[in-house]
Amino acid sequence: MVHQRFAWPFGGQRASLCGSFTGWREFPMGLVGAEFQVLLDLPPGVYQYRFLVDGVWRCDDTKPIVRDEYGMISNEVLVTLVENNIHPVVQLEPSPNRRMNMDDGTILATMPTEPPLQNSGVQIAVFRHRVSEILLHNTIYDVVPVSSKIAILDARLPVKQAFNIMHDEGLALVPLWDDGQGTITGMLTVSDFVLILRKLQRNIRVLGHEELEMHSVSAWKEAKLQYYGGADVTAMQRRPLVHVKDSDNLRAVALTIIQNEISSVPIFKSSTDISGIPLLNLATLPGILKFLCSKLQEQPEGYTILQNQISSIPIGTWSQHTGRASNRQLRTSRLNAPLITCLDFLLEDRVSSIPIVDDNGSLLDVYALSDIMALAKNDIYTRIELEQVTVEHALELQYQVNGRRQCHTCLSMSTLLEVLEQLSVPGVRRLVAIEPMTRFVQGIISLRDVVTFLLG
Repeated sequence: MVHQRFAWPFGGQRASLCGSFTGWREFPMGLVGAEFQVLLDLPPGVYQYRFLVDGVWRCDDTKPIVRDEYGMISNEVLVTLVENNIHPVVQLEPSPNRRMNMDDGTILATMPTEPPLQNSGVQIAVFRHRVSEILLHNTIYDVVPVSSKIAILDARLPVKQAFNIMHDEGLALVPLWDDGQGTITGMLTVSDFVLILRKLQRNIRVLGHEELEMHSVSAWKEAKLQYYGGADVTAMQRRPLVHVKDSDNLRAVALTIIQNEISSVPIFKSSTDISGIPLLNLATLPGILKFLCSKLQEQPEGYTILQNQISSIPIGTWSQHTGRASNRQLRTSRLNAPLITCLDFLLEDRVSSIPIVDDNGSLLDVYALSDIMALAKNDIYTRIELEQVTVEHALELQYQVNGRRQCHTCLSMSTLLEVLEQLSVPGVRRLVAIEPMTRFVQGIISLRDVVTFLLG
């Protein structure tokens, strides 16, 4: 059990506490100094509560607020077994900011002009709990349309033809159909294209240029296991395709994508009818985040953490100059850097993009792993030496094929809500955090970073 203090510091003649921990029965509070207090022993968990002050239900606007399915507003608290969660009852001096005016029975509360900051760890934990509740109570059908068009490639297609189709259709990945097994058995991704180019350009014989016309995708997948599978090739071959069921809740789907370090996951029909293609659609982090943002915006007043600056939240990858800790090193590249080095960074760090900066570290552009598909247009990759291509040249090819694009940025003082809203826009996969005047790159926040933070 944990000692948890509840306080109502905003005046009144009498006050009681009601909460999910009391079965919503009134629990009288004592007046200590200028505020009403009560100390309860509670097991760890998340609880909702309200105050009954002079016969009127009230909530503390300086604490997390949630709204239930019936529209009822309550405060919410996370009780944990940590020392700083144990609050002794103390005598407090009256504060001029804490008073209550009475006008014909209507309570008017004057809250402190600068409310005390809630413990950030508790605030984050409560927010994550609410996010999980939203995702747990919704399924994939709340994110993807019941009927939609999805591209599927036959695993027997030649590698060259498969990548040409991916480029023409603007696909970063595509499911592979195995006619022999009668099901989806894998995914062809941009990373496969990069690995093929590396082998071709470094004269390690896997596929020759002429063989790309005939060599099948399935054969390439087997060759990739031999070269990149290490000593555990057999285990990799046995690993089934990562997928989810259409009956899975959104939290389980998001965790599947995050934990397997993939960009999307096939959704298989859970129906016992196995006739036809079992694939329903692909679940992606952008779709899940967009749905979640729409839910959070229905009651933004209940999520005070959304107004916190991202500089105070453990999210993203940051430069050492900011003094913030990150799980990985923030890499940047220059325009004159070899493209192959940039691609190696992306594959080694298992990230999807890298900021391109000038000599002062100011942002010029972003090179994304999916940009490599521009080399598939008209078989450009067969006419270049990858080792000699610079990042600048690669970006120029990207502009020629797909046109220039906007580089999406944010500031360290941007709020979490602003970051979520930007990343929920279709096509936005990452935000580069910059200094407003110099555009010096301070960090990068990806969709994966955001969802990982939200799920804890």
